[in-house]
Amino acid sequence: MPDIDQGRIAQWVCDVAATYDRRVGEINYVFVDDERILEVNRQFLGHDYYTDIITFDYSQGRIISGDLYISLDTVASNAELLGSSYARELHRVIIHGVLHLCGINDKGPGEREVMEACEDRALALWERMRN
Repeated sequence: MPDIDQGRIAQWVCDVAATYDRRVGEINYVFVDDERILEVNRQFLGHDYYTDIITFDYSQGRIISGDLYISLDTVASNAELLGSSYARELHRVIIHGVLHLCGINDKGPGEREVMEACEDRALALWERMRN
């Protein structure tokens, strides 16, 4: 389990969801290693590659709910690759999953740029909350 402030994360997630006119139901964070995320990716999505997060969306209407499988190994390697801190990359990945639950996609044309802009806004909110 990573060292995170669960209460502050919960408030941040609620605040971000509210900007998309969503309320938070039950969100489960499942922190795993690379081998487990690969198993989940193969079993449920038919993908044979590692990833930082897999989001299972159980949202109904404006209430977001889901399971977020997060590979802490990939978070660490991505942080190093991007020259970012582990904590910042972990927060980016957490909010990335939440944004998926809010209806933001990142696979189609132009969607990745939209997702990155949404992540940046959410991370800026996180920084403001910390101060």
